[in-house]
Amino acid sequence: MAQQCRNLLRSLALSTLLWLLTACGAPLEPHEPVYLRIAGSTSIQPLMEDLAQAYTRRHEYVSIDVQGGGSRLGIALARENQIDIGTASRTPTGEEERDPETGAKRLWWTAIAQDGIALVVHPQNAIEGLTLPQARDIFFGRILDWEEMGGTPGEIVVVSREDGSGTREVFEEMVMGEKRVTLTAIVMPSSEAVVEYVARHPTAISYVSMGYLSPQVKALPIEGVNPTPATVQSGAYLLTRPLYLLTGQEPTGEVKAFIEFALSPAGQAVVEQRYGRLR
Repeated sequence: MAQQCRNLLRSLALSTLLWLLTACGAPLEPHEPVYLRIAGSTSIQPLMEDLAQAYTRRHEYVSIDVQGGGSRLGIALARENQIDIGTASRTPTGEEERDPETGAKRLWWTAIAQDGIALVVHPQNAIEGLTLPQARDIFFGRILDWEEMGGTPGEIVVVSREDGSGTREVFEEMVMGEKRVTLTAIVMPSSEAVVEYVARHPTAISYVSMGYLSPQVKALPIEGVNPTPATVQSGAYLLTRPLYLLTGQEPTGEVKAFIEFALSPAGQAVVEQRYGRLR
């Protein structure tokens, strides 16, 4: 008799729990897993990794894979719907946005953050800042020795980014103008590689997304202003550009939800840890 009572009570408890779950509208089945693929600009990669971690903590059924490859690759993969979200550190061109045959729009993009392009040197470099004309002359190859800038004598080693890098394209537009970076520049394939090279070479100088700044390198003030999330957001720092998420069709479902999260107060709180808020 005692065992029968226990079984009856267990059945009643289970029935009551199921009724409560149904009455409250709670799902009885787990959410179907979702896998998102993101690739493109290495400048935005640290931010995407941070946003992905914050998003998946809220939505445990979602897995997000974040890769680099450069802005040009991110734009191309997004336009062809080969990934869920592409990333770029420059604005797509009209040619990249539309189908070359039909002219139909094939690319949607949304800015989610403001980035500062920082000029970086070795921490032992005595130079404390540059003007834009000085930076242009150094990367053009007109100034060849740090002694000319009042620094410790030593040949300036210019380090640049590879073709297809959004950071390189924006740097050339904002700093170099009609001039080109010296042909003797050492070319690096990623933001991370730039930081690692400059950290090992005391006379090197390069440019990198502020998201990669670390004690390994020293960021130089430009026109007296340091690249920080606050100065980038306010526009006080001159070398500022938007960072974009891109899709090959109008965002829907989990992709739309992720983009909306990046622009939400919670997402922008993640943004401001490394970059300038957009909102």
